[in-house]
Amino acid sequence: MHFALTEQQKELQSQIHRFAQGEIAPRAEELDRKAEFPVDLFQRVGEMGVMSIPFPEELGGMGLGVFDAVLAIEALAEADQSIAVSAMVSMAAGLTVSRFGSEEQKKKWLPDIISGQKICAIAGTEPDAGSDTGGFTTRAKQLGNGQWSLSGEKAYITNPGTPISLFTLILAITSPKEDERKKFSLFLTPNDAPGYTRGKSYNKMGWRSSDTRPLYLDDCQLGDDAIVGDLDGGRHLLHKGYQAARIWLAACSLGLAQASLKHAVAYATERQAFGGSIGRLQMVQQMIAQMAIKVDTARLLTYRAAWQIDQGIDDLGALSMAKMGATEIGTEVANLAVQVSGGWGFMDDCPASRYLRDNRICTIGDGSSQIQTMLIARSCGLDVNFT
Repeated sequence: MHFALTEQQKELQSQIHRFAQGEIAPRAEELDRKAEFPVDLFQRVGEMGVMSIPFPEELGGMGLGVFDAVLAIEALAEADQSIAVSAMVSMAAGLTVSRFGSEEQKKKWLPDIISGQKICAIAGTEPDAGSDTGGFTTRAKQLGNGQWSLSGEKAYITNPGTPISLFTLILAITSPKEDERKKFSLFLTPNDAPGYTRGKSYNKMGWRSSDTRPLYLDDCQLGDDAIVGDLDGGRHLLHKGYQAARIWLAACSLGLAQASLKHAVAYATERQAFGGSIGRLQMVQQMIAQMAIKVDTARLLTYRAAWQIDQGIDDLGALSMAKMGATEIGTEVANLAVQVSGGWGFMDDCPASRYLRDNRICTIGDGSSQIQTMLIARSCGLDVNFT
């Protein structure tokens, strides 16, 4: 196993990096301050081909692998993690439809997602249940004549309320209330579906320019043709979507960690104190050396997991190590970048401050570090009481 990039991968990485640094990075602070989703930038990401990377060619995608998508998301996140997470969530939701949806669903809903001109979401989390899918209460009631009525609430969902949001994949209980074990189905819910509304965008610590809000379903009526995959098979599909999101969230943290290291080195080189640059001080050098080691560790964990996925190797332990390792490292490295930046690091206009705020959610979303710890322990052969 090695991670020497092919010439095609080097060119892809270089193109996206140049675009991200040239067009996204200069606007990141302003977008964060205004808490504004950048429709124009996201659609430029689509024009660059980023959203099409992992989709099959017959659907209009590039037909490349997860590893290639990781390289792209890493480059986006180095410029702005908010836009990177918007891209990865839409990618994960779209791939769920690509892999498990009907031919009609793929033909109708995926072209604008793959081109990046529209964006989509996936909704599992509820106000009182996150990783515990068994605690979900949103329910789909069968009405007859191939119709369903969805009622319930989802929380902390990314991408559902932008001006270019197209649909949300919503997990709902489809088994009878009297059944001891809940069964779920995944419903492709268009943004204009009657009875489906998006709540007000949250005021967030980080990811301010991504769209995150609650969703409300009040007798939202959908047909059988809205079900993605098999009836009662939605929980499996949601977990597959979460697994895809974990590797890309690891890439988001990796890109941010790289940006934090780059910022710290530049600041330590330029900042003058005690008769010279602070970069000559051993304690500052120690912090930057620690950051460099951590960034490389995150990259190796993330690249290994992505490579294994493309090789068809089913290793949930490696995936959890990448997700937990890279996201925890992202926060650790951003925190060190704040420390190197001194008093400026505490100011909102310091990039390191934004990096620390943005990455904080990464250790929580798509399976918290505590959940990943249990999954890693299970992969080591321990008896973990976790379903």
